[in-house]
Amino acid sequence: MRPGKHGRDETPVPGKQQGPVLTRRGQVEEGTTDQRLLDSHGSADWVHTDPWRVLRIQSEFVEGFGALAELGPAIAVFGSARTPADHPDYALGEEIGRRLVEARFAVITGGGPGAMEAANKGASEAGGVSVGLGIELPFETGLNQWVDKGINFRYFFARKTMFVKYAQGFVVLPGGLGTLDELFEALTLVQTQKVTSFPIVLLGTDYWSGLIDWLEGPVLAEGRISATDLDMFQVTDDVDAVVDIMVQAREDRWPTPPAERPE
Repeated sequence: MRPGKHGRDETPVPGKQQGPVLTRRGQVEEGTTDQRLLDSHGSADWVHTDPWRVLRIQSEFVEGFGALAELGPAIAVFGSARTPADHPDYALGEEIGRRLVEARFAVITGGGPGAMEAANKGASEAGGVSVGLGIELPFETGLNQWVDKGINFRYFFARKTMFVKYAQGFVVLPGGLGTLDELFEALTLVQTQKVTSFPIVLLGTDYWSGLIDWLEGPVLAEGRISATDLDMFQVTDDVDAVVDIMVQAREDRWPTPPAERPE
């Protein structure tokens, strides 16, 4: 408890972020907006309410496009929200955020705690653009303190569109289901040629080795993927290599005219 100047407890109260709306205490609603959208059970009221939801969905796209349109080259960094601040992966997230800024990239994360916070912190402390694209979840309370430009989404699909549209590459730190979801979505978009010139780097060879063995083993052996699909990503422990890959992809995408190159 932290008493205020009038004797009141001023301990920060956790809340729930629903898009731009913050609720606390008795105003917190159960479930999430995505959950209500996707739940097909119950009364037929959805016939009348779903068309109106389109307007809210539209507003999320408009807000996201407006906020990020002039972002410039950016890299998305994904990783576990459960990474503690004293874990080596947190320090790795800070380093990759800082190094990407030094290479003239903005850094985009999911805006949450753990590895996402680490990358935002590294980017912000390096003086770069630190972006967080949050999502309404029942167990998270908003964007981390190192996000300098943040948008909180109600709908996963609107948020995912922003990652793919405004990031020129993905760096994937060790993580769980959410991280795997983002990784495999990116791989699918590259495989189906929905995005081009899109490097994907997994950082942490020990952590990702089991996944790679599975992909190179039964998944490939049974013809579920092609051998060339394994070329869509790289795995390394070397932060320098990660930055070099992203810089090379940027140069391939936006080659500098000879007249503008430094002597």
